[in-house]
Amino acid sequence: MVELIVGKKGKGKTKVLLDKVNGAVKEANGSIVYLDKSTKLNNKVRLIDVSGFPIKNADEFVGFICGILSQDHDLEQIYLDSFLKVAKLEDKDITGTLGQLDEIGKQFNVTFVISVSLDKEEIPEALHGKISVAL
Repeated sequence: MVELIVGKKGKGKTKVLLDKVNGAVKEANGSIVYLDKSTKLNNKVRLIDVSGFPIKNADEFVGFICGILSQDHDLEQIYLDSFLKVAKLEDKDITGTLGQLDEIGKQFNVTFVISVSLDKEEIPEALHGKISVAL
């Protein structure tokens, strides 16, 4: 499953994402991973600084996600901040990559909560049902 938090840069998406991940820790039975470089996390959340890995395109990013999943069979949630940047999708169509993540989420029972620096109107219509917060 994919859940989107959308809004232009500076609108507060990261704060919403951090509030969600820190709240989810209280109810989680399995592992939680947060991809970005924030340090304001509960110590039960595994933080992965994606900028330290040589990801060149969206396909490599999806492979990176699969690698994370293969290492932790108890993983139940992945939070992605700055999605367009870390997935190398700036100025590109996000539909295919989000579709892949949705399928991966269903297959491995993992929820992806993703912040996307686009206004709701810039999100493809097919993805509007996945928007949980629009800022």
